[in-house]
Amino acid sequence: MSAVYSSADPPAALPVADPKPGEPGAWYVYKCEAGGVRDAVYRPPIWIADAPQQGGAAPQPTPAELAQVARSQLRLPSPEIQANPAEEQLVNLPTWLWFDRGDWGSISATASVPGVSVTAVARPRTVVWTMGDGKSVTCSGAGTPYGSTTSPKSSSPDCGYTYRNSSAGQPHSAYPVSATVHWTVTWAGAGQTGVFPDMTTTSTADFQVAESQALNNGG
Repeated sequence: MSAVYSSADPPAALPVADPKPGEPGAWYVYKCEAGGVRDAVYRPPIWIADAPQQGGAAPQPTPAELAQVARSQLRLPSPEIQANPAEEQLVNLPTWLWFDRGDWGSISATASVPGVSVTAVARPRTVVWTMGDGKSVTCSGAGTPYGSTTSPKSSSPDCGYTYRNSSAGQPHSAYPVSATVHWTVTWAGAGQTGVFPDMTTTSTADFQVAESQALNNGG
């Protein structure tokens, strides 16, 4: 047994309690419907606030929050390891290490909402080569490809290694080699900038390293 009055027009004949300023809701008073019996007990009207609205517009993300989304969308490559000698490394002979140039460059991703765009950019910085024999080398770039006219005894100008022991006795008679690229990650958008912790990608290969054999012509 109830009736509803709008908040703008509460029942004037009954004492009321003020709702909170600006609070949406309605006044409720008891009222007998058909077949009811008059109730001698007085009941004042009751203010009941509306239930909170569901599905309202979500607050717009900040540039830093958009940057996190852009970072999560970065798809960094794991370049194929290149080396010379190509088939088998030799003890005491320089090994050249490199990645194809096309695999060494900036990668970006953008996250947007109406009126705001933020872009995250990952740039390759260094490569840590773990050579499988307990040693590692750090190179500041993709390395230099071995040239067909280069002397086999020449060392790489920027990224190489020389094995001192063969891989005989290792699992599969090979050293497990990995190359971990460290990427710096920055973001910019909506007049703001920032830096994320480095990201890494790792490529792997097996290097067989043999003892070089000296030739004896008998003379």
